Amino acid sequence: MATYFQVSVHQYKPKERAILNAILAIGTGVLTLIYPSFVYLIAGGYLVALGLLFLYFRVPGIIAALPIITGAVIFIFPDIIPIAFAAFLGLFGLILLLAFQFSILGFLTLIIAVLIVMNPDSVAYLIAAFLLLYGVSSLIRTFRNRGGGRGGSDREIEEAVVIED
Repeated sequence: MATYFQVSVHQYKPKERAILNAILAIGTGVLTLIYPSFVYLIAGGYLVALGLLFLYFRVPGIIAALPIITGAVIFIFPDIIPIAFAAFLGLFGLILLLAFQFSILGFLTLIIAVLIVMNPDSVAYLIAAFLLLYGVSSLIRTFRNRGGGRGGSDREIEEAVVIED
């Protein structure tokens, strides 16, 4: 007798998630350039909003929790924004390098994290540079892959597994 199990992996609107994420990053980068003295409020708000956006689009909880926790730490302890944001960028850069294979953006993210640690006085401008770089590259990647099939579809992938008894 054979028992059938069906596993459904659902990618919840990856195109919309990428576009909203890019718009959020670009808007936050522009705000950071305009109001660099409020960088802790802007960066903390961005990270919390990013985590909530991840939760809304059903990204795994551990990935969604990372920006929320970092944003909360920045709100509570605004003096450690260089260390907190550099740590977030370091982890984010490693994720980009290892998981998603965006090698150029991953390396640039790690470089910006190191620059933030080395020069904490210019943290607002480095954060703005990262956000603008990330937002623009995400929009380019999203629209470049629009018709190509990778990451641009809202379909479910179903896989049936047969287990013999």
